[in-house]
Amino acid sequence: MQHAGKIAGKVALITGGTSGIGEAAAELFAREGAKVAITGRNESRGHAVTARILEAGGKAIFLRTDVRKAAECQRAVEETLRSFGRLDILFNNAGVFFPQTALECSEEEWDLQIDINLKGTFLMSKCALTPMIAQGGGAIINNSSGWGIVGGDKAVAYCASKGGVVLLTKAMAVDHGRQGIRVNCVCPGDVDTPMLPEDARRRGLDWKTYLAGCENRPLGRIGTVDEIAKAVLFLASDDSSFMTGAALVVDGGGTAD
Repeated sequence: MQHAGKIAGKVALITGGTSGIGEAAAELFAREGAKVAITGRNESRGHAVTARILEAGGKAIFLRTDVRKAAECQRAVEETLRSFGRLDILFNNAGVFFPQTALECSEEEWDLQIDINLKGTFLMSKCALTPMIAQGGGAIINNSSGWGIVGGDKAVAYCASKGGVVLLTKAMAVDHGRQGIRVNCVCPGDVDTPMLPEDARRRGLDWKTYLAGCENRPLGRIGTVDEIAKAVLFLASDDSSFMTGAALVVDGGGTAD
């Protein structure tokens, strides 16, 4: 594994790092020279990701964490600091999605999406800000969505949570810029992750029909996890040194159509 790169010598904490965009970001960050801590609730997947990074010569740890719980977020930050000595980058990536209208969405499903997508981003950021401020700076990247910018069908709680992430991002950017903290969010469109087939199943659509709808975008395809990870790396690195409070849309033109 290469240890000179855009974030060489940095320490990154990635929530939801056991699959999809989080997994791709963890492996990319490690290739770019960062020490990586990933969180998730699936221990076998988490250890598989860190094992690949370690086998390639990188440094990584897995921390079983439920981002809905403040104590577990605090423990994840403390374990990262204990293992690697500092915390430079936080990628709030953990998220869930259930396709429902307001009439269909149960209170429990509303709470789950708000708690993981929005509250979890707040809690982990709250815990990470103190050591970042103490060391003189850091970068927080939140994973929102194109549906945090515009509305989507059958996604009432998801849109509410991801729209909240965009404004949470901007508010933290305003509050902490003078303390050396940059806070931005990435807003992916349809991306080839395990979330898409599950969404198709819940909507009662076969994969070919579902995919045809996703490909009805200016670029004519869905995105890859690596494409989103590269955007996150940009926001984490000095390449975006004059950016804070931004919502970087990476959606194949979906919100432009």
